[in-house]
Amino acid sequence: MRRLIAAAALLALTACAARPTRPAAREEALPELRLPPAGLGQPVSLTQQLTFEHARDAGGARSLEALLEVDAEQLRLAGFALGQRVFTLLWDGQHLEEQRAPFVPSQLQAARVLRDIQLVYWPAEGVRAALPPGWTLEDSPGSRALLYAGQKKVVVRYDGHPRWEGGAELRNEAEHYRLSIQSRRNPDE
Repeated sequence: MRRLIAAAALLALTACAARPTRPAAREEALPELRLPPAGLGQPVSLTQQLTFEHARDAGGARSLEALLEVDAEQLRLAGFALGQRVFTLLWDGQHLEEQRAPFVPSQLQAARVLRDIQLVYWPAEGVRAALPPGWTLEDSPGSRALLYAGQKKVVVRYDGHPRWEGGAELRNEAEHYRLSIQSRRNPDE
């Protein structure tokens, strides 16, 4: 029964990872960043509460707990629902590995999760260098926006400094979801 409940909760959380019903034109699809872990500039170890809300999901917002660790060699993210690990993502700058519980829906895509993490936290210079033609990044102390041909596709707002402390909210207009992140540093960092 517990696995069934965890699967239902995870399915609801993957609404943000599902493909839009009308696919965006190829040149407007959000770019994968695939930045090296060392590009963050310092090691980070966080406990996070992630809350997803998809515009097409009548069920409202869904939450997931996560542990995020980044050092010069690797990004590690583990997601938990109802106390059970449901996925692990490992990125070393070259290879993206994913481990998932059997009940995790295929809509939860590691590449999108990695893109969102890097868009929220990596320094603006690194993100800009990875963007294909037509894409730009606006960055200010409390927010950043990813634009295509001058139109905002993703907007991120921050209430902490550095950006991984406190809250961040990512609004993905292109894929129609909102991700709220509440982070706190792990005590042994």
